[in-house]
Amino acid sequence: MIACIIVFLPIYPASAQLTIEVTGGIEAAQPIAIVPFGLTEGLIPPVDVAAIISADLARTGRFKPMPTRDMLDLPTTREAVDFRDWSLLGMNNLVIGQIEPDPSGYRISLTLFDVFRGTELVSSSRVSTKEALRLNAHYLADEIHEKLTGQPGVAATRIAYITSSGSGAKQTVTLRVADADGHNPQTIVAAAEPLMSPAWSPDGQRLAYVSLENKRAAIYIQELTSGRRELVASHPGINGSPAFSPDGTQLALTLSKDGNPEIYRLNLLTRELVRLTDHYAIDTEPAWSPDGQALIFTSDRGGSPQIYRMAASGGPAERLTSDGDYNGRASYAPDGRSIIHVTRINGAFRIALLDLERRVTRLLSRGDLDESPSFAPNGTMVIYATIHEGRGVLATAALAGGGTQRFSQDSGQVREPAWSPLKR
Repeated sequence: MIACIIVFLPIYPASAQLTIEVTGGIEAAQPIAIVPFGLTEGLIPPVDVAAIISADLARTGRFKPMPTRDMLDLPTTREAVDFRDWSLLGMNNLVIGQIEPDPSGYRISLTLFDVFRGTELVSSSRVSTKEALRLNAHYLADEIHEKLTGQPGVAATRIAYITSSGSGAKQTVTLRVADADGHNPQTIVAAAEPLMSPAWSPDGQRLAYVSLENKRAAIYIQELTSGRRELVASHPGINGSPAFSPDGTQLALTLSKDGNPEIYRLNLLTRELVRLTDHYAIDTEPAWSPDGQALIFTSDRGGSPQIYRMAASGGPAERLTSDGDYNGRASYAPDGRSIIHVTRINGAFRIALLDLERRVTRLLSRGDLDESPSFAPNGTMVIYATIHEGRGVLATAALAGGGTQRFSQDSGQVREPAWSPLKR
């Protein structure tokens, strides 16, 4: 029997939303108050903008929003703010806002204050449709994050992931995309056979992935807006681990068409395929450096799976990892100074961070089967797959330490997360 994959054109909303549980915060999290926004009389927005902003900032682990119930007052204008009250409550920063009707739907106005100095740090206004109100709340949260930390926020980004439910002939596997807070899940592909290794294009408009439809591995690239997909690799044997180059013109991938799993580079414009490794060992899981000049990959050429680095044009490979008998599934931090990878410690698979300059490794996770790590596009967090109470879920860890959260569905398994680039 030939398995059939279903590609949905256009992309449609998925029924199962990811639920996020904040499981730990950074000890030095900044206290901040996001006051419920003022509303024009009779206006009832479909979402609570202030609550979304508050939740976005809390999930970073770097902020500790004040519960509304603890606020002494609920000002919505600059004139109504008494900074002495907020200072006595221990707040570093205060956010107030208003939502008014607009021909397009709504106008959201927001002001961020430094409580200690009594000064205005950000004054922002956005016009939004009803449908985009949540997204615009994410953008406002990112403005606050960048102003207070100096780093872009990731509330307005997305995550791709694989879900599975059922078993045998009744198994359903999907590739989905959701907002970074788990809302608005959309099914990109649904299948009865495995889907694997989602990878974002640098513009966030396409996903590469591996499909085993018709019992044969193949790599596809799919446009998210149109749903159009293109077959880019379907050679005999392994077709796996796709990774877009930083400029989006090339794809690194693993092929075994010549008998052994090797790293190749595919030019997406000319379809020129170049073999980059030539070794009797297994070479797989390529990932690009941020400048596009190097590739890291997993190889057992030293006797056990370890991470190696070579020029993007091929050539000699340098071994990067030395601790433990298994290190794999690596990718670069956005600044190129470190990599995340999976390591095995006393039989348990954990997520680790390797500082490339000092060659110092630090564990980021504590599970027994943690895998598929992916950097947040601002480099402050890592998302990965893990097991919680017997089910596959996603989790994040803050590189600053302590900030953690868990993503899960009501049923089924969730795995292989990939964090999108920053929205441009």
